[in-house]
Amino acid sequence: MLKFLKAPLLSRTQPTETEIEESYSYWRWRIFIGMYIGYVFYYFSRNSFGSIKPLLGQDLGFSMSDLGILTTIFAASYGLSKFISGVLSDRSNPRIFMSSGLIITGILNILFGCSSSLLTLSILWCLNGLFQGWGWPPCAKLLTHWYSQKERGLWWGMQNSSHNVGAALIPLLIGMTAQQFGWRHGMFAAGVLSIIVGIFIFFILRDTPSTMGLPSIETFKKNTDPRALSQEHEISLKELLFKYILNNSYLWVLGIAYFFIYLIRGAINDWAPMFLMETRGYQLVTANGATFWFEVGGLIGSLFAGWASDRLFKEKRGPVNVIFSCLMLLSIMALWALPPIALLMDYLLIFIVGFFVFGPQMLIGMVAVELSHKKAAGGATGFIGFIAYLGMASSGYPLTKMVEAFGWSGFFEALMICSILCILLLLPFWSIKNHPNHGLTKKVSRGSASV
Repeated sequence: MLKFLKAPLLSRTQPTETEIEESYSYWRWRIFIGMYIGYVFYYFSRNSFGSIKPLLGQDLGFSMSDLGILTTIFAASYGLSKFISGVLSDRSNPRIFMSSGLIITGILNILFGCSSSLLTLSILWCLNGLFQGWGWPPCAKLLTHWYSQKERGLWWGMQNSSHNVGAALIPLLIGMTAQQFGWRHGMFAAGVLSIIVGIFIFFILRDTPSTMGLPSIETFKKNTDPRALSQEHEISLKELLFKYILNNSYLWVLGIAYFFIYLIRGAINDWAPMFLMETRGYQLVTANGATFWFEVGGLIGSLFAGWASDRLFKEKRGPVNVIFSCLMLLSIMALWALPPIALLMDYLLIFIVGFFVFGPQMLIGMVAVELSHKKAAGGATGFIGFIAYLGMASSGYPLTKMVEAFGWSGFFEALMICSILCILLLLPFWSIKNHPNHGLTKKVSRGSASV
């Protein structure tokens, strides 16, 4: 591992109870704010291409499938990076890991804006995908170490909403910049902002509580469960990969469900504006407004799903995942079946789809962490994230070829099939309480996928 990424040594100081209380109160909010703002701007350097896609295609003469190639290349490289970076981040300082990744992606966005050939753009966007994988694993690590399981649904949901804030703002800010000054300036704006924020979060974030002389979150919250306390010890890379990730069959099931969720999410996020431009005749900024409302719906859906799993279902994530997936299917059917009525109705339907897509998008990642090991949080989310982004990759070139062959009806039929498969995969998790002493964890402990 590169030395500059290495996690700091454990602190030897022994703070008083008052100092511990004050430190946890201060650092939990400071770290959360740093994570949140940082990940918002990871989306600026990630979704910038989606916001200028129609203008780039017109300017450089690219077909829809050409644009789909860039989408697929990015998703494949990002998915691979999420797994590798997830494992790496578990042994790294999230402060340096997250900030350096954001700065590099900002530089790549600027270089993208300076390029014109499909080959060069593909290489740059592939590299961007690799460094985009440095964004979420540090967040998963920090969320696991600074927030306890009883409250994690709400905190994870709040952090997950950074996806939506970033993805909602970028089509408006970058889209308007691109429409006014050209698509290249849209990429420049996204790149410069990402570099500035990357420097900012370097000074804001820190590592785990133990490296700052604080007790673990379980000790601080007086969680006496022996499994939770036992996960404070370090684990080897071999244990992390094979015992807690690759041999955990439940992570594979969650990952496949994630594949379909991300295919749907990528399809709506990337192609809904083009769908509205072609079928409704909207201009670019108006069509990009659909992405804004998709992400606003996702923000509210993430928060509600996290709160509901904590409060209404007592830390059970399964029922929320299944209910949201069923309603996701119905909302996609409505978006396709209802005739064009008005712009506000289109926005409302997109909002509803976003609400139900981002519930399981957030909770599946949290379930993966809770069914693995605290010291493997980044690796667990990275592993299922890798599978998820194979789904996102499928929403690029493969889905565009389906649209070219069967029209937009083929597009929506594919999304409905994905929704049904997702429901079937998540149903077995309905009765499982993601807690060390309940359900799935007991079953897993008897087999090779011990957690």
